[in-house]
This record gives sequence, structure tokens and C-alpha cells, in this order.
Amino acid sequence: MTSENGLLDHLSGERMAPPTCKRCKAVVTTVGEASLMTENAMEVEGPWREVFEGTDRQGDRSTDGQDNSSSLDLTSPDSDTPPLCKSLPVNINHHRSKGEETQATSLPSIPNPFPELCSPAHSPVLIGSPLGQGLPPSGGTHVVKVFGEDSHSRSLRVSAGATARDVCHMLVQTAHCADQESWALIELHPALGLERCLEDHETVVEVQATWPLEGDNKLLFRKNYAKYEFFKKPVLFFPEHMISDSSDVTKGMTSSELIQNLLNSGSCPEIQGFLHVRELSRKPWKRVCFFLRRSGLYCSTKGSSKEPRHLQCVADLEDLNIYTVTNSRKLYGAPSDFTFCIKPSKNRVRSRDMKLLCAENEQIRTCWTTAFRLFKYGKQLQCNYHLSQSTRKQEGMLRQGAKRCVSEASLVAMDFSGKAGGRVIENPREAQSAEQEEGQTWRTQAWFHGGVSRREAQALIEEQGLVDGMFLIRESQQHAKCFVLSLCYKLKTKHYLVIPCDEGGRKYYTMDDGVTLFIDLLQLVEFHQINRGILPVCLKHPCVRVAL
Repeated sequence: MTSENGLLDHLSGERMAPPTCKRCKAVVTTVGEASLMTENAMEVEGPWREVFEGTDRQGDRSTDGQDNSSSLDLTSPDSDTPPLCKSLPVNINHHRSKGEETQATSLPSIPNPFPELCSPAHSPVLIGSPLGQGLPPSGGTHVVKVFGEDSHSRSLRVSAGATARDVCHMLVQTAHCADQESWALIELHPALGLERCLEDHETVVEVQATWPLEGDNKLLFRKNYAKYEFFKKPVLFFPEHMISDSSDVTKGMTSSELIQNLLNSGSCPEIQGFLHVRELSRKPWKRVCFFLRRSGLYCSTKGSSKEPRHLQCVADLEDLNIYTVTNSRKLYGAPSDFTFCIKPSKNRVRSRDMKLLCAENEQIRTCWTTAFRLFKYGKQLQCNYHLSQSTRKQEGMLRQGAKRCVSEASLVAMDFSGKAGGRVIENPREAQSAEQEEGQTWRTQAWFHGGVSRREAQALIEEQGLVDGMFLIRESQQHAKCFVLSLCYKLKTKHYLVIPCDEGGRKYYTMDDGVTLFIDLLQLVEFHQINRGILPVCLKHPCVRVAL
């Protein structure tokens, strides 16, 4: 390898003493005028001075063909035609040690007026990543905005680790709801028609962190009686023809035993069946046989064959969220209304990440969605269920202690409008007027929904969970002065007409052509909460809409 001076002798054809930079003590050498200047100039003291030409970008040329790249000309005041020189390349180490300070700048430092915006961990505002996906914060308090079913919202300040159950309990207290359980937070994506019920143990802030900042996603506070209903009636949620044994351990078991193993999160059976599937890049739907196992979701490339060479893995359950799809016929051209979709849980909700699946009826869709939850969360769902049951028992004991049984014969008309307290109404006409006013109090009950249509009533019941005994009462749109009792039974909504009738000069309501009479709708509901009557099941869960 030639020396530094020898290399310069070879390039310039003559040997000269290299000048020295007094500031950085670097050796400066010269080459011929034909050499290209590509490095930014350094100011040197003494007989040498710097001249900047062109722009800072290398390779820019003017229109007349001259090179306009930044160059360094070292000129001497003692010579009119100084030789051009080019410094040797210097290796710059990009990796600084931790103790080494950065080079100070001549510009004064300007303090940041909004430091909280640069620290998502200490700010209630979730700042998204370049892809639109927020990073889940690690601590502090955060603002969560929750909507009610009346489109009004309420903002809550919660901790970073607040679960969906914690937020629901806060809303129950602020909205003065009758009970604490059976409430849920629903994750809505209106533009895509997606919704899902957050599990009680899910962290709300982490769920919101996966939303794009420019989206219309929101959280909805409403009843969901079907969250853990499959623990009570598993046969209703898991049809026998969809349960099969996928391992040697479970072979020979009955379907009920397989379902019990599924609920106990032990040896999980296999869920199988045909579903219509559609990739968003393609319009037609295709009927394919799917298999759901602990290891993931699979589809068969040849009919319903389970041979490994015919099975294709569709998704891993650990990284999936399952949503029900509303208005799927209009949005996606689905063959039925019983559509659901799966998508990665760690990515923001985008249409290209969705896989749409469509079932033939509500029972099949419910079986798939419930199995997804059980296979993914396992015993965590059991813990959530037992916790809700213990809370419900405590509420029932308190409610039972406060309930008093009174007979209709012991009731007297009272007036509490005066300042002196209540008084007994002795005038029969005044007592009858007070009775009529009191008889309209059922209109303020949570289960009365006024003049909603039949379709709206079915949608309300479906949204709050297709559980046996869920009901509401509405005004009939076809029969004047009549009402309709909408009741859920076996995942379907049935409608019963409530007709007013006169008996002995007094107005009553009946559902069985006058066999059983009720003085008002409140008495009708209270009777059927204890006695089934002509209904297939007793009234258990009122369909409630709460304003936040």
C-alpha cells in the first residue's frame, strides 16, 4: 500500500508540502483542476479560506451542463491561481457511546410548549403510529368515551389497566341502572358493519389503541344477557351435528359429554360445518367446510375431508377477534343475515384484513362465535362467569329483602301532593281518577318501548342477546289501542297480541281471549314473570335502553 504522500505524487505529478488546518489539525492535500469536488468545505485559518458554491445536494446540474454540486475551493491570497485540493476521505463513526455528548449547536434551545403531547404514556390522548395504529400506554389515567343507545355519550377517566367490567360498573353507578350484571361494552365499527362484545377481562385502553384515529369506531354501553348463557344451556348453543371428536381421548363420548369438556376447557371437541365464505377481493360467495380446533381454524379443499393433505389453515385463534356483521346483505351481498367475520386482533380494523363467513341460521352462527370465544380464552371465561354469578346472587338477596308482598285488598287511594303528607282519598270519583293515572305508570317501565316497529323490536332483542325470556312490550302498529309482547325463545323472537277488553264496566287486558284478565300491563308482566301462562317461557330479562 502506497503512502499518503506517494498517492498524491502519483495523482498530481509533483510533490508539495501539505498545508495544515489550524482548527482541526487535518492535513489538506491538492490534486489537479480536473478533480471533482464533492465534499462540503471546512473553514481554515491562515493563507487558506473557504468558498461555498452550488447546492448541498450532490449530483445536481444546471441546464448548461455545468456541475452544481457543493464543492470546496481552498484559495490562497498570496497566489492568483492556487491549485485545487481534495481532502482524503475520513471515516465517521455513527455509533456514539452513552457518555458522549452530541455536538452543541449555535442555535438557542426552544422549550416544548406541549410536552404532554410527546409522551403518550403520560397523556390521556392516544397518539397513533404511522400506520394509524395507537400504542397501548403503560400507565396514568386516560379518557374513555362511551355512547348510550340514545346516541348520547359520557366520558370517563379510567386507569390504563381498567377492564370492560370496571368501566361497566362505573357506568352503572353514574346512570343509576337497576343492576350491575348483564351490562357490556360493545365495540362498533359502523362503516364496516362490525360489532362485538368485549370480554369482561379485556383492557379498554388497549382495545381503543388498535383503532385508526380517523375512523368512526366507538364503544356502546348496553345489555347483553347472552354473554354466559351457553354455560347454562350448552345444548342450545352447540347442536349435535356440529360437535365431533378430534382426538383419541374423546372418541366414544356423547355430544353432551363433549360439550361439557368444552365448557370445562379440558379436552376440546371439534366444531365442524359448512359456511359460505367470501374474500373481499372477490364478489361471489363459496360454500366451504370448516373445522375449528384448539390449534386454529381450518378449511377443507375437498368437500368435508379431514385428511391432513386436504386441510388448509385459515387463521390462528390467538391473534383473532370475532365480530358479528350487521346489514350484511346490503354491505357485502351475503346469502343470509347470519354473517360474522374474523380479523387479526392486533391490527387496526381494515376491510382487507377481514374474512367474512356466513351461516344458514342464527343457531349455527351462535355456535361458531361461542366456540371461538371458548377456544381462545378457555378458563378465563369460566372465571368471568363465576364472578358475575356471585355478584348476581348478592344483588338478588338484597332485592328479595327489600321486596314486600301486599295484597290488592289492602290497597287504598292516597294523595301525596300536599305538604302535610299523604291523605286517604275518600271521594270515589277522585279515587277512580287517581287509579287511572296510576294505571299509566307502566309506560315508564324499562320494558315498554312505545311505538317501535316489529323489525326494530327484533333488532333490539337480537342486540341484547337471544336469551330465553327476554321481552319487551310495544304499541301495535296494525291494531288500534292494542299492544304487542315480543318474547325471545330458542334464539327466535315471538310476538303476542295484547287486547283491551271491558268486563263489568272496567277495562282489562288479555292475551288469551279473556280467560286471564289484567288491570294493566304492569300486572300482566308481573304475573308472567312468575307464571308461564300461554307463553312458552316466563318473562325473565327486560329489554332495556339506558340514557347516559
